[in-house]
Amino acid sequence: MQFSRYLPITAIVFNCLLSYSTAAEEHQHHHNSPQVLQLNQGAKWQIDQSLHTGMVNIQQQLLLNLDAIHYNKFSHDQFAVLASAVDKQLNFIFENCQLAPQADAQLHLLLAKIMQGNDLMKSGENKKSGAVIVLQALQEYPRYFNDSNWQNIVH
Repeated sequence: MQFSRYLPITAIVFNCLLSYSTAAEEHQHHHNSPQVLQLNQGAKWQIDQSLHTGMVNIQQQLLLNLDAIHYNKFSHDQFAVLASAVDKQLNFIFENCQLAPQADAQLHLLLAKIMQGNDLMKSGENKKSGAVIVLQALQEYPRYFNDSNWQNIVH
């Protein structure tokens, strides 16, 4: 196994988590987690209500703006407002999430993707690509987490 190929992923996760240090400091981190999302011995990870609420709210914010983003009719100011709304939900998840340690470690990998996309929406050259990353993470969520009330965005 080549350790060096995992360094970029580790750096991205580390940098993303630093962006949310205030809420994340209060949330327990598990540093021995794998770098790729995995199922729980073939089963989806159990969630809590706060995770469902935060993820649905992120999804709704993106869904409300998806057509304007897709057709390049979303301004820089609108991306800033959307990113702020996503930040609020990420902080809610960090502050309220009560997952088991292994599920929490997997969640951090998924949230790192959302944070990466959100950072691009805030300050990246191609803000639309940030929204795409958030959308992709939202589409990954039900593959790994048992959220029976989740409905994917069809786009």
